[in-house]
Amino acid sequence: MQIDVISDTVCPWCFIGKRRLQRAMELRPAIAFDVKWRPYQLDTTVPRGGMDRQAYMRTKFGDDPRKIVEMYKLIATEGEKEGIAFDFAAITRRSNTLDSHRLIRWAAAAGVQDEIVERLLIAYFENGEDIGDIRVLADIADMCGMDGLETAQMLEDGTDLELVAREDQIAREMGVTGVPAMIFGGKLAVSGAREAEVLLSVIDRVTEMGGGQGSDKSDAEPDDDTEED
Repeated sequence: MQIDVISDTVCPWCFIGKRRLQRAMELRPAIAFDVKWRPYQLDTTVPRGGMDRQAYMRTKFGDDPRKIVEMYKLIATEGEKEGIAFDFAAITRRSNTLDSHRLIRWAAAAGVQDEIVERLLIAYFENGEDIGDIRVLADIADMCGMDGLETAQMLEDGTDLELVAREDQIAREMGVTGVPAMIFGGKLAVSGAREAEVLLSVIDRVTEMGGGQGSDKSDAEPDDDTEED
């Protein structure tokens, strides 16, 4: 069963959703899953070099720190259930995520896409690394068995820049306004970091419908029911 996951690498709910999806798939070992990660930038106005995280959060959520603290508490609590140790205090930069999505695209050809996504999320949310930094992305590529030097060169050269930006635009044209959004077998779509039990029920329903193959992402429109970074 192909599962298309539209997500962003600075979205905490995408991290939680990824872990929940993994748990759901593990409960159906007889099914061969093919998870494909699709790009989406929550905020396309963030400069390519990123920006100060605190300044970004004040611009987005206002000057009342209590609102941000409460949001972090909720996310951290949900993340802990999935084995995620969110460290929001360690994040000093709000990264532009276009380059990280380019790395994810190349990782598919190398057969390590899921691992790359996991490493990117850990780097940003648990280690506070700037995943818009080419050096950080090259190191992650190396860690996952890709060629870090080649990756850095491709990032510098602008390889697939327009293609990935276009994929992002296609998701928006489909009606996606928040992530994560998951499309199961090209038949059913789920929006938000749903519990593993909910995702499992969707997997079972798609199986009953005879769905297994993916699509061009145009067969279904996810519901908009997600919180963003």
